[in-house]
Amino acid sequence: MLHDIIDPTKGKAMPNTDKERISSRVPKPVRKTLEEAAALSGSTLNQFVVQAALKEAHAVLERERIIRLSRRDAQAFFQALENPPSPNARLKKAVAAYKRSALNAQD
Repeated sequence: MLHDIIDPTKGKAMPNTDKERISSRVPKPVRKTLEEAAALSGSTLNQFVVQAALKEAHAVLERERIIRLSRRDAQAFFQALENPPSPNARLKKAVAAYKRSALNAQD
């Protein structure tokens, strides 16, 4: 349906419940560009802006939440997990300091 907001992660319409209002002020040329793009895509200005913002929000969240490693880096990472190096003096000192600190206090 034209009025539905499509979840870009699932490709399906999102439920049409509990709506919140978002507003913004933009320069006239920006509004004209958005209106033209919305018209060409067959949606209202509001639908177009919300859909574009949602798509970008998902891209930002994915970029910030997902770590991508090359095959070589992934192998090195898992190797370190499976066979961690022995703690060095600096790490032992940091652990001892943590155990003495308030951060380690029991509730």
